[in-house]
Amino acid sequence: MKGRKLILLIPLVVFLIGCAFLFKGLFSDPRKLESVLLDQPVPEFALTSLQNPDEQYSRAIFTGQPMLLNVWATWCPTCRAEHEFLNELKARENIFIVGMNYKDERPKALQWLKNLGNPYAIDLYDPDGMLGLDLGVYGAPETYLIDSSGTIRYRHVGDLNDTVWQKTIKPIFEQME
Repeated sequence: MKGRKLILLIPLVVFLIGCAFLFKGLFSDPRKLESVLLDQPVPEFALTSLQNPDEQYSRAIFTGQPMLLNVWATWCPTCRAEHEFLNELKARENIFIVGMNYKDERPKALQWLKNLGNPYAIDLYDPDGMLGLDLGVYGAPETYLIDSSGTIRYRHVGDLNDTVWQKTIKPIFEQME
């Protein structure tokens, strides 16, 4: 009889555990996804420039000064609004921004930059998403704050806008300078 009561409690326990996970998910911010790469160097890679396919880049571009790595794509509607802000940010704050075109077609991406402006000091082309995979990219847009030694210090999922810049990323960026 006692074993039968215990068996009847198992579904209740499973239900309560499931509710706890769902409750936690309701109050978590999906833009604050943890990354195993925080406080780790940018992964090794070899990618070409979006604008010049003969030009190769490696992890070495992420040393020497603090910078942003912005993951974007022409198929990403949120990236369009973010792109306007990145152009403003570059003009206003003179931030070094590396752009990584993610899982996209080169001609479309080049036309995008021609039409909307190019805030990127360096533009990487990641057509297969391999560096994106190594970074743990969920989708575009995502922005990484990288210090002068090439270490990832912060990851932002979603569009980078003035509010996010002023309240979250700029204070971290200024501490690194």
